[in-house]
Amino acid sequence: MEILLLGIYSFFVWLIFFKYKWLPWNTVSQVIVITLPIIGITLLILLLNIVAPSSADVRVVNYVVTINPRVNGLVTDVPIEPNRPIKKGDVLFQIDPTPFELEVKSLNAQLAQLDAQLVTANANQRGLGQQLLTARGTKDSVASQLKLAQVRETQLRELARTGAGSQFDYEQAQNDVLSLKAQLASASATEGQVREKLAAKTPAGEQDEIANVKAKILQTQSQLADAQWRLDQSTSRAPANGTVVSLALRPGAMAVPLPMVPAMTFVEDEQWIMAIFNQNEVRKIKPGQEAEIALKMYPGRIIKCKVDSIMWATAQGQLPIGGVNTASGVAPIPRNSLAVRLLADRHDKELFLASGAIGNAAVYTDSGAPIHIIRKVIIRVGAKLDWLILKLH
Repeated sequence: MEILLLGIYSFFVWLIFFKYKWLPWNTVSQVIVITLPIIGITLLILLLNIVAPSSADVRVVNYVVTINPRVNGLVTDVPIEPNRPIKKGDVLFQIDPTPFELEVKSLNAQLAQLDAQLVTANANQRGLGQQLLTARGTKDSVASQLKLAQVRETQLRELARTGAGSQFDYEQAQNDVLSLKAQLASASATEGQVREKLAAKTPAGEQDEIANVKAKILQTQSQLADAQWRLDQSTSRAPANGTVVSLALRPGAMAVPLPMVPAMTFVEDEQWIMAIFNQNEVRKIKPGQEAEIALKMYPGRIIKCKVDSIMWATAQGQLPIGGVNTASGVAPIPRNSLAVRLLADRHDKELFLASGAIGNAAVYTDSGAPIHIIRKVIIRVGAKLDWLILKLH
C-alpha cells in the first residue's frame, strides 16, 4: 500500500514539476518533495497502527485432551482410525470387561443372599413378637382363671366349715388353684423366654439382626455400584466431537490410568482463533469490532471475524509459587503481548481450520474509519502474496 501511495505521489510530482512545470525544480522543492512523503507515510502508519492494529502472529488453537483409562486392563479393541472425524460418545477403545463382569455378578449374588436373610430376619422378628403376644395372652387368661378359682376356693371353704357345702368340692377347688398356679408359672416362664430373645436383638443387646443385615445390604450395594462403574469405564468414549491425530494404541496392549502415559491424544473440534498484539495496540480494541484474518493455508482468502474478547491474563502475570513454573507451554504468548480471541463470522463459521494454522490479522476499531481501507488493502495484498512458494527444492 505504501508503494502504491508513493507511486500516486510520484505521478503528481511528475505532472507538477516536469510535465507542466507549474513549479520550479530546485533545491528547496526537491527537499520538500522528498521530505513530505516520508513524514506523511510515517504519520499514516503510526495512526493506522492505533485505529486498525494488525498482527503477524495469528494462531488457530484446538482443545487437546489426553485420554487415560480409569481402570487397568488388556485392550481388546480399538475401533477408530487416526485423523478421522469422531462423534461425541463414539467408542475409542475397549478394555477386556471379563474381570469386572465377574465381580458384578458376584456382588449381585451376595445382594440376593442378603435380601433373603433380611426377609428371614423380618419373619423371625415378627414370629417372636407374635410369640410374646401369645404368651402374654395365655398368662393373662390363666391369671384370670386363678383369681376366679381362688374366690371359689374361699367360698367352698366357708360352706364346708358350716356343713352347707361338700368337703370334696372344697378339695377339688384347692386342686384347681394349685393347677392354675402351675400354669401361671409356666406361662410367665414362656413369656420371660420370649422377652429374653427379643432383648438379645435390641440395640441394648449384642446387635440387632435386621439392622446388621440392612447395613450389609447397603455396603454390598455400594460395592456393586463401584463395580458397575468400573465395568462401564472399561469402554472409553470420545468426550466431544474431534479426531485422534496420533494413534499408537493397539489390541493386546495394557492400558493403565497414569497421566504421564496417556492411551491417546484427542483433539476437539472446538477452536480458538487468537491474534497476538503488543500491549499498547489493544487500547482501542473492544468486543464486537470487525476483524479480518488471512491464513497461510488459504492463500488469497480473507476470513471475516468479530472480536470476542481480550485475554487480559497471561502466563508472565502468574507468580510461580512453590517452584511451579506456570509460564511454560508449547507456544507461549510473547512478552509484552496480549492475545485477542476472534470468532469467525457466519459466512466463514463452517470453514475448516487446521489446528496450528498461522497467518495475519487486522482489527478495525471504532476510530479512524476513513483510513481502515488502507489496512484492508495491505492485508489483501499480503494474502495474495501467500500464493508464492519461494523454495528451490
